[in-house]
Amino acid sequence: MRSFFTGVFLTLLIIGIAIFLALKQGYIDFTADQEPSPLEKKFAMAAVDASTHRHAPDQKNPLTANEETLVAGTKLYINHCAGCHGVPSNPSSQFPKSFYPPVPTFLTDAPDMPENQNFYIIQHGIRWSGMPAWDKTLNDTQMWQLVTFLSNIEKLPPAAKREFDLPGAPAAATTPAATPSSSMPMKH
Repeated sequence: MRSFFTGVFLTLLIIGIAIFLALKQGYIDFTADQEPSPLEKKFAMAAVDASTHRHAPDQKNPLTANEETLVAGTKLYINHCAGCHGVPSNPSSQFPKSFYPPVPTFLTDAPDMPENQNFYIIQHGIRWSGMPAWDKTLNDTQMWQLVTFLSNIEKLPPAAKREFDLPGAPAAATTPAATPSSSMPMKH
């Protein structure tokens, strides 16, 4: 029985060394324009989700989803998030698809994780994904305003929706269907 466990240990050690050497020698392709392997797709996102679930403090959103908070959250989204996550006039541009993993386009697929986890991701970012940590740029109130916006993105009041029509807001002038609309498209 001892030789069986020794064999298992040595096999795992050899596999670990082989993976380390493959990484160290550059045999694993980490370019963003290459399709990740099915193994990476399955385990990378599961690892991110598990890490977020484990590390996000169990805290409640201190803000209410009133018009003032949602308008402030919309403005923050336009200025800090819309370039990657989309705007109503171009909710699913090609830009987010150039990342691996692809950037979620929140205007076609609203975030469905708990608010404390959204706050944690906004605050700390996600390594190797292009999602920056905003804790050095935004204060806690601003990050909670973004969380409140994301939690209510499918039911924004008219004042918040109007923020997307501001001059200088990111828009997609390159697509024929890029006309602002009073209702934001949502996909479920």
